[in-house]
Amino acid sequence: MAAFPRFDIDKPLWDQSTFSGRLMNFFWVTDPRTCIVSEETLDAAKQLVEQYRLGKEPPGTTREQIVYAKKLYESAFHPDTGDKQNVFGRMSFQVPGGMAITGAMLQFYRTAPAVVFWQWVNQSFNALVNYTNRNAKSPTTTTQLGVAYVSATASAMITALGCKSFWQKRASTLLQRYVPFAAVAAANCVNIPLMRQNELIYGIDVYDENENKITQSRVAAVKGISQVVLSRIVMCAPGMTILPVVMEKLERYPFMQKIQPLHAPFQVMAVGCFLIFMVPVACSLFPQRCSLKTTTLEWLEPEMYQKLKETCAGRDVPTYVYFNKGL
Repeated sequence: MAAFPRFDIDKPLWDQSTFSGRLMNFFWVTDPRTCIVSEETLDAAKQLVEQYRLGKEPPGTTREQIVYAKKLYESAFHPDTGDKQNVFGRMSFQVPGGMAITGAMLQFYRTAPAVVFWQWVNQSFNALVNYTNRNAKSPTTTTQLGVAYVSATASAMITALGCKSFWQKRASTLLQRYVPFAAVAAANCVNIPLMRQNELIYGIDVYDENENKITQSRVAAVKGISQVVLSRIVMCAPGMTILPVVMEKLERYPFMQKIQPLHAPFQVMAVGCFLIFMVPVACSLFPQRCSLKTTTLEWLEPEMYQKLKETCAGRDVPTYVYFNKGL
């Protein structure tokens, strides 16, 4: 057996009640290098994590091996189901995927076909990420997924084309560069709630501090989804708001005008520099294990609060309930 002190492998290594602790955790979990780890290594990591939970890890296993297995497991497997996630939908793929798509949106914003194409690519990517990181205990039908995808893509295109048409003759070239950000922000407000609509309709499971399920709550779903929407907008905001100003300045110089084919690769790399920091920062804004006061349930969802009281018969009703907000 391992000679090091045992720890709870299902809990983060850093204090999640503080922003700095969550930031350290998400820098660790969203490490883009985990995207290129082989399937065999990921499966072995999951097996080692499961063995460690039972205290049956192979003799001589080191703490470093356990911690690395935990990192791979949390970056590649869904926290609710334990199923392996599609690599393109993992939060660890946000940096390489987001930098390529966002850089292209910022570069190719001048023509309507380019705007439509890159907004479609972006919303397809977002839909995959939202589905992959949903609260898996609230299943969504194929029809609902299709409606969410079409609605989010349409909202992004309408916003982008509307802003482009409105600003083309009324705004400076700098303001026109913000069309992609306006479209992405609008689409996030549509895509995520629709992709997770079952949570809003039926509620999500909420637990006491000992992880015992005690009821369901639609209010908890609203809180969790709202935080995810805000986090996603914050995630892309710096790259999509600062980089247009930088490019507007740089493109005035003769040397930049001579290397126009390199503008797109430059923007892709620049977006990557923003995202490598902003993905963990945005994920850290709110605790993953979100809380809700039971008095709020009593006020807004009396039927769910009554179910909670029945579940807690014989003991005090907890002050807070907890749930996974998703990412």
